[in-house]
Amino acid sequence: MIKDAAYWITLAHIPGWGYAKINSLVVKFHHEMSLSITEFFAMDESQLTGVINLSGEEATALNEARKEVPGNAFLAESMENQGYELIPIVSELYPKTLKENLKSSHSPPLLYIKGEQSILTEKSLAIVGSRTAGEVSLRFTDNIAKLASKEFKVIVSGFAKGVDKQALDSAVKHLGKSIIVLPQGIMTFASGFKTYYKEIQEGNVLVLSTFFPKAPWKVELAMARNSIIYGLANEIFVAESGETGGTWQGVMAGIKRGRKIFIRMPEAGEKNANLLLIQKGAIAVDDDGNVIDTKQNPVLNTLPLETGSEEFDKKILSVFNGGSLSAKEISDKLGLDWSAQKLSKHLKSNPAIKTMKDKKSGTNHYALKEQLPDPQTELFGSPDS
Repeated sequence: MIKDAAYWITLAHIPGWGYAKINSLVVKFHHEMSLSITEFFAMDESQLTGVINLSGEEATALNEARKEVPGNAFLAESMENQGYELIPIVSELYPKTLKENLKSSHSPPLLYIKGEQSILTEKSLAIVGSRTAGEVSLRFTDNIAKLASKEFKVIVSGFAKGVDKQALDSAVKHLGKSIIVLPQGIMTFASGFKTYYKEIQEGNVLVLSTFFPKAPWKVELAMARNSIIYGLANEIFVAESGETGGTWQGVMAGIKRGRKIFIRMPEAGEKNANLLLIQKGAIAVDDDGNVIDTKQNPVLNTLPLETGSEEFDKKILSVFNGGSLSAKEISDKLGLDWSAQKLSKHLKSNPAIKTMKDKKSGTNHYALKEQLPDPQTELFGSPDS
């Protein structure tokens, strides 16, 4: 219904309200009180505060948002006439994979789509990577897309240059299915709909956005879009990543949430962060997506330990050998490019290490707390507090 759609558009885009706040409100009125979106919007301010338990500030914000309902009703009617569909988070059509991966705190309350809805229910695989990825990464992307298409898995991508665009075009080439996750409002994707008109009509490409329908492309939307790509995918393959940017952030977030992230093992001489991400927990794969045993890999063993990791701190503790050392001596033994000040700060944060100061030079030395100090430490005073 147009009226329901107008209310969902209004609720999903209240300024300053994040997904967690909106979804908790949906749980309250829809799941706990069995109210429709129309019934919820019919509540007055006393009901919003007394029954729904909104704060006065939240009730005011919702009342202010009501002013957008008439305009959003016209927008919803226009979208319906142009073949767009809206899927609120309470709908049975809302993809279960997205909910399971992002949970209620990060799942968008409303999806805008155009294309075959059933694509959202099929097994899916995201291929992500740098906008400036090299030829070897693009070949890997094409290969994984080809294999996925043969296995009837939907390719999820973000329509950015580089790996994203290659993943989409490879899926089309290999007669597979794709989901394009937009970094903009769905009604601003006119050129894309024209390019992939045939594939959309045939039910092989679905276009999806979580942003206000007329929102233009923005950097912050592109970054926010990345979590949706990962959320929609049952499997995630990384062709190439730098040490910063959307791919790096997405992979790190996925690892922290316990997701399995498969990343291409780079060739010798490649300048990217693939090896670092493998060290941080991503799973190395070959060009066919097969998992590689990295335990005895000589290339990985030459990488510096991840700073701040348990392994890194164990390595620091192993260098003392019963004595005390300055920060510079420790840095030299570990081959770190840290400043003495940076390493000193890290050492002082380790509860197993004690700090002693040379009264003559004022230089700090460090030793393990459970060890007796070596003869050198007779020069030092009591440990710093």
